[in-house]
Amino acid sequence: MIRLTQEDGLWIATIDRPDKANSLTAPMLEDLCRIAEDALTGARCLVLTGVGKVFSAGADLEAARAGLAVSPLWERLSGAIVRHPGLTICAMNGTVAGGAMGMALACDLRISVPGAKVFYPVMKLGFLPQPSDPTRLAALVGPARAKMILMAGQKVPVDEAVAWGLVDRLVEGDLLETARALAADTLGAEASHARAIKALIV
Repeated sequence: MIRLTQEDGLWIATIDRPDKANSLTAPMLEDLCRIAEDALTGARCLVLTGVGKVFSAGADLEAARAGLAVSPLWERLSGAIVRHPGLTICAMNGTVAGGAMGMALACDLRISVPGAKVFYPVMKLGFLPQPSDPTRLAALVGPARAKMILMAGQKVPVDEAVAWGLVDRLVEGDLLETARALAADTLGAEASHARAIKALIV
């Protein structure tokens, strides 16, 4: 399931299916899309996180076999995150894999607990990545390292992902408190000011 917490302009969407490595079913993915789209006007900052030791393993295995792995919902979700006028943060409580990489790549910031890994096994599974994901990945880590992940199938330890620029900060303490601290200045500013600064960057 997807849980949404709203804290005075800060929305925290939590993937809560730890017994299945937070893998996503179609209804869960639709819920995330709806939250990200509603957040465009309803939230000043949006945080995505999960419960347990895995942020998300991507598509649920049975759902993937039924077509979810190539669903346009993934691109709809990442597109909504990218369009957000405020700050978006992926607070990775653990490993991120497969299609779930798309929502992480779409966020402005990615923070992670130690010990996580990042991988996107589309070559092995015979799927193409979602259309926007390779470009966003290469923009962060460069084309060669994007190929290391997408073509060579490498599972990148989070400390290496930090060195690559794929993850922005390793968090030893409370992950959500760190996310709240990162969001504080944006939450305290006028929405138009945050939107203008973000437009200058992207």
